[in-house]
Amino acid sequence: MTRQTRTFRVLSLTLVLVIAASNMTALGILVHELIHAGIKDGPALLTAALQVWLTNIIVFGLAFWELDRGGPVTRTQAPRDELPLADFRFSQDENDDAIQEVADGSSGSSDWVPTLVDYLYISVTNSTAFSPTDTMPLSSRAKLLMSIESIAALTTSLLVIARAVSILH
Repeated sequence: MTRQTRTFRVLSLTLVLVIAASNMTALGILVHELIHAGIKDGPALLTAALQVWLTNIIVFGLAFWELDRGGPVTRTQAPRDELPLADFRFSQDENDDAIQEVADGSSGSSDWVPTLVDYLYISVTNSTAFSPTDTMPLSSRAKLLMSIESIAALTTSLLVIARAVSILH
């Protein structure tokens, strides 16, 4: 990734937004069906919940990746001191003074920049622990996105999965 036009940046952010809105709608439909339709098919409900939960992880990982420090192209092409303010604080940004084998992988020593896998990891830990683990949100938009993701994951876990398990018994 070495180039990006404004049009493609807008399109990529729009696509992430459309997927997120679609998944939140699917979660709403799933909860509505659960409450009002009296779903009796536990395996189908668990499958639907898993689909919503996994899509939630992927879409928020993509959102974090697209938004943090101006996006993936900016993070890899601009000098570190010219990057926009960070949305997330990664441990690699603070490891310069750690033991040598850890310090060698720090952003200051190795010019490390987060990749999609790093943002997917944030999303997975946020969806399973309902809070940040080792990567902290810094900006208001990162905190808001992580809050929305946690609420969606919690709703999926508590309402949908609990009901599906009760149907199976």
